Amino acid sequence: MKNNFKLFTLLFLTTIFGCKDAIDIDQPGRLTDVRAFESIDDLKTGIYWLYDNLDSTPDIAMSALYTDEIGIGVDSGNQGLSAYDYILTPSSTASSAFWTGLYDLVNFANRIIEAAAVYTPTSSEQAQYDAIIAHATAIRAYGHLGLLTYYTPASDFANNAALAIPLVMEVPSIDAQPSRDTVGDVFTAILSDLNAAMVHIDTDLGLIGDANSYKTGDAITAVKAIIAAMRENYSEALTLSETLVNKYPLATAAEYPLIFTDESDAEVIFKLERTRGDSYDGQGSVGSVAAGGWAGAIFCFSGSTSDPYFEVGRSLYNAIDDADVRKSVIVHPSSVADANYASLTAGEFKESDILYVGKYKGSEGQELMNDLKVLRVSEMYLIHAEAQAALGDLTGSAATLKALRDARFDSATTAPSFSSAADAYAAIVDERRIEFAFEGNRYFTLKRLGPKANRDAVKDPKDCELAAVANCGLSSSDYRFTLPIPLIEFDGNPNLRTQQNPGY
Repeated sequence: MKNNFKLFTLLFLTTIFGCKDAIDIDQPGRLTDVRAFESIDDLKTGIYWLYDNLDSTPDIAMSALYTDEIGIGVDSGNQGLSAYDYILTPSSTASSAFWTGLYDLVNFANRIIEAAAVYTPTSSEQAQYDAIIAHATAIRAYGHLGLLTYYTPASDFANNAALAIPLVMEVPSIDAQPSRDTVGDVFTAILSDLNAAMVHIDTDLGLIGDANSYKTGDAITAVKAIIAAMRENYSEALTLSETLVNKYPLATAAEYPLIFTDESDAEVIFKLERTRGDSYDGQGSVGSVAAGGWAGAIFCFSGSTSDPYFEVGRSLYNAIDDADVRKSVIVHPSSVADANYASLTAGEFKESDILYVGKYKGSEGQELMNDLKVLRVSEMYLIHAEAQAALGDLTGSAATLKALRDARFDSATTAPSFSSAADAYAAIVDERRIEFAFEGNRYFTLKRLGPKANRDAVKDPKDCELAAVANCGLSSSDYRFTLPIPLIEFDGNPNLRTQQNPGY
């Protein structure tokens, strides 16, 4: 984010928000004292902090590693090989990283909401005060939704009685040991937060950065459309997605590549803005998580012709038509594709077939550092097509999908023909694979919609041979598409030990 903070402000916030327990507990210095936030500007600073710590690069890494988006790169040192091989246990890094990171986010939001409660705004500040609480509330909902997405089986999304995740709606006491709440209760809380936030979130706070780098009413509408699809409430999903389809035009073929070089915000509903000097500044040059982001860590290369850790997976590359404008965005133009790759030895393949990930070309002179596109209107097109298919309108679903493809091919494409909803779902999953490649979407798509579409994660055999992995794919119905509750949480919370996800 374009946050121009003074050093003392950063140190102040780090002290307040620096706890990294899995579910942060009440600590001495809890934000219940008016001295914590003494002005509306202090509260605004808390919102900056929330957005600066809102990060989708772990989702990008998880989705790439754990599905079929990437292959082993030329400079690989076997980074992430366990995830690439679909090895997942309660002690795995992924299991703890999402749990800890998302609960941190929830608790940051709760601390701001609780601190705001002891601040009395003036009449002239009231509108901004309400908007500040709206942003914190929306981000709390975002955190809970992410946790539910990762730690609840997709087959339970519409089952109100199934176990979800512990709801944390306030800063917990020091002896809190929450159990998992039900799916129904968690979705109710998420939607309540979103609906409350919607009332005031579009008030102009004068925050630094692009307008769509902060949550808006449109972003909330998009999230509600996604939730409706998750819950198989397709009438609502249809209505909500249609609202945004009618409001946001798809990017033209000329605009589309510029979205990912941060030169255009065409069709972008919500993004996370990254710039020089923020916490993600170093990700391209160093290639480590500590330097500022998982995307840089796994796709790192120093120069367009140097060696990445991971590349575009061959199965993904083969699925993209040469006439599709998305191909030049997904695959870096300096890539070398060997038409005879399948007949090569593993060693030959590694050296002659080099497909650089092109979606993060960099900006402001820093490679791989780009704004992270969280919600684009194309997502709403695909939710709309899914809802149409589910409601029996197969012709309408095909037309919606065609409209998206026409934009990406910059010409009229042949409308698909579906004989069943499953046929439509398969086409939608296939389209999602290309549309959202390396945007952190593939994992969730396969988890939620793959079983209905008969689509799984399937790597190219050559990528598997090179990596010497035991598993070259993963069924979308496999239990490993739901993360286990991490072992670190069991150590401090015995109430969760009997509530582990199936298979672990």
